[in-house]
Amino acid sequence: MPLALLALAVGAFGIGTTEFVMMGLLPDVADDLNISIPSAGHLVSAYAIGVVVGAPLLAAVTARMARRKVLIGLMVLFVVGNTLSAFAPDNTSLLAARFLSGLPHGAFFGVGAVVATGMVSAERKARAVSLMFLGLTVANIAGVPAATLIGQQLGWRATFLGVSVIGLVAIASLALLLPRSTEHDSAATGLRGELAALKSLPVWLALGTTVAGFGALFSAYSYITPMLTDSAGYADSSVTLLLALFGVGATAGNLLGGRLADRSMRGTLFGGLVSLVAVLALFPLMMGTAWSAPLAVVLLGAAAFMTSSPLLLMVMEKASSAPSLASSANQAAFNLANAGGAWIGGLTLAAGFGVTSPALAGAALAVLGLGVAALAYGVDRKRGTTGSGRVVATYTPQRRAEQAVHH
Repeated sequence: MPLALLALAVGAFGIGTTEFVMMGLLPDVADDLNISIPSAGHLVSAYAIGVVVGAPLLAAVTARMARRKVLIGLMVLFVVGNTLSAFAPDNTSLLAARFLSGLPHGAFFGVGAVVATGMVSAERKARAVSLMFLGLTVANIAGVPAATLIGQQLGWRATFLGVSVIGLVAIASLALLLPRSTEHDSAATGLRGELAALKSLPVWLALGTTVAGFGALFSAYSYITPMLTDSAGYADSSVTLLLALFGVGATAGNLLGGRLADRSMRGTLFGGLVSLVAVLALFPLMMGTAWSAPLAVVLLGAAAFMTSSPLLLMVMEKASSAPSLASSANQAAFNLANAGGAWIGGLTLAAGFGVTSPALAGAALAVLGLGVAALAYGVDRKRGTTGSGRVVATYTPQRRAEQAVHH
């Protein structure tokens, strides 16, 4: 695999760290800014809104720009947002800074996926994407716990300064490792062509599968702490270590999914969703004992992230004329799943169905995801576009040569 994928993984590591670390710093931020915990929770939402807004917007407006420059520019915006977060004088300023930090998130993964798949042969594209996402999953194992510890010991502002440093390392890595050939890898369709590609029904079905599938994950994961403490009987002090196990499972599932998707993209997607249904259906039982609860956390991460590479590549395949915008929109869908899944899981708790009930709601969402994926398969069969299920080239050397002539 090209060494340049390491640069993308470093950027993903920084993004994953800043996205999830706020959840562990909410009490510290609330105390320092003299606001309530629920008010501090809006900082999580501000970042997610930034992702949803920025993912398609930035991907669309940079459609004709060189992708190497776009990626570096997005990381510059990332550094600015996190630095402003570190020096925010009040809650309003911090909300704005968190929104700004979220803007480059989806576009970075979207454009990065196109660059990653363009550097490898067609039969290795899913693995290339999974290696980029490796930075995101490793962030849950090392980045978030380390950043949380720094925030607790040195103050939450030090955490965001540290994340800014990671962003600077990513900028240097991108500048040094990304091949100069990506200077001319911009799409030829432009803004109008990118937006037109999103009118396709298969694209929206693929995005719908992402929302339902990852909504299933976040329905359960958003309430994993009370499940571990109230159902499995773990002390609050053990939760951080147990949550790191989720990162271990996510990393393993991401790498496995990438390798399997290169053989059968649709088969890996269906297999991952079926596994997710099974894990979530068994979650209440596994959370009933201290020995099986950690296993449940690992399996949840593995089953969910096994679908990440095939879902992203399916969206890119269905919108082959606008892969940057489509893959960025997939990241927006992921964050909609985050918010929607947490809301649905919360409804089951509010209805009094028990602390593990969000997992069963998640199982229902995973079944819905399977249904949407099956519908997408039916549409493809009707159109005669199912193929062998292998990943197709979204950015071939021939296309690169054609664009070089065009330029």
